[in-house]
Amino acid sequence: MTGISEILVLVLLITCILILPRFFKGEPAKKKSSLKKLGRISAKIRFSLVLSFIYPLAMALYLKPWKENFITYISCGVIPVFLVWATAWILAGGKK
Repeated sequence: MTGISEILVLVLLITCILILPRFFKGEPAKKKSSLKKLGRISAKIRFSLVLSFIYPLAMALYLKPWKENFITYISCGVIPVFLVWATAWILAGGKK
């Protein structure tokens, strides 16, 4: 049979595991909604996002990669968009 001291030790451990973290945690981080984040996007970034979708679509309609020219479509339609966004990301990191 277990003694009363062993039971009390188990109860103490369980309460320490469940209750002590609540006492020592800081203020909860305020979560910002994604709608508020979208409201802060500048017109330049919004234009770039729209252009990022329109350019590959226009190149697909022009090159018709589903028939042929798939490699040409990737190199002229998708890779330039990737390179522009990669450059913008690198430059934004340098400013911060």
